[in-house]
Amino acid sequence: MEIISPKSNQGIGTLGICGCRSDTGKKRSGRIVPSASSRNGQSLRSRLRQKANHPRHTEKFYTQVQEIILARYNKTFDWSLKAKMMGKKAIEAARVFVEETGISDSLSAEQFLVEREDMLRTLFPTSELMPGASRLVNHLHTKGVPICVATGSHKRHFELKTQRHQEIFSLMHHVVLGDDPEVKQGKPSPDGFLAAAKRFEGGPVDPCNILVFEDAPSGVLAAKNAGMSVVMVPDPRLDKSLSDAADQVLNSLLDFNPSEWGLPPFEDNGS
Repeated sequence: MEIISPKSNQGIGTLGICGCRSDTGKKRSGRIVPSASSRNGQSLRSRLRQKANHPRHTEKFYTQVQEIILARYNKTFDWSLKAKMMGKKAIEAARVFVEETGISDSLSAEQFLVEREDMLRTLFPTSELMPGASRLVNHLHTKGVPICVATGSHKRHFELKTQRHQEIFSLMHHVVLGDDPEVKQGKPSPDGFLAAAKRFEGGPVDPCNILVFEDAPSGVLAAKNAGMSVVMVPDPRLDKSLSDAADQVLNSLLDFNPSEWGLPPFEDNGS
């Protein structure tokens, strides 16, 4: 899921924040950080998207279910395959799954989705927020930064994933789902991000004024294809080369420093 916000305020498969970006990032300690020129007091609007990266820990459920399905065919589910599926629309990810694993003759993409759905329906309501997600969203909202969600999840899954976290998601200005009419293609297409950028109060936000938080490689590419900046919070098991396109890479949302992006600083000690 992503968080997004526009420039005079503030645009995580996964979060996104809208703000002017710099094209002259510098790598430091495994991260790509914005140069000083991009941090010089610019205010941002912010957006949170499911990918997507996510404020919620839901990827583990997809992994768990897909491992169970593949075990029937004496196959294993690895992170190279997961990286190809993350952030895509359900049917697109399903096609990748059955084709890459060589089971398409025995299980169609549509059959896979039906089977997976039955198992996910009981798991999604137990979703937890990612560490630092609640702190970040509440901080941006308190500082008057408009926030929205742009997610590849369709309506039914989104409602299941968020039902225990309505207080946080009520702070979002708007939500763009994967089955939204404007979202013709899933990631790495920029459709979802561009649709979300249009819907802030006051009209469309320029993509160059949007910062996105992501956990999926396809989500990072979607944001870059939309002309936006990206902070990536990848799973540590993900191949590090798949983070190269991000403008900044963090181990956790707890490591995010709003001041580096011209946002109001946190007023707590990071706990």
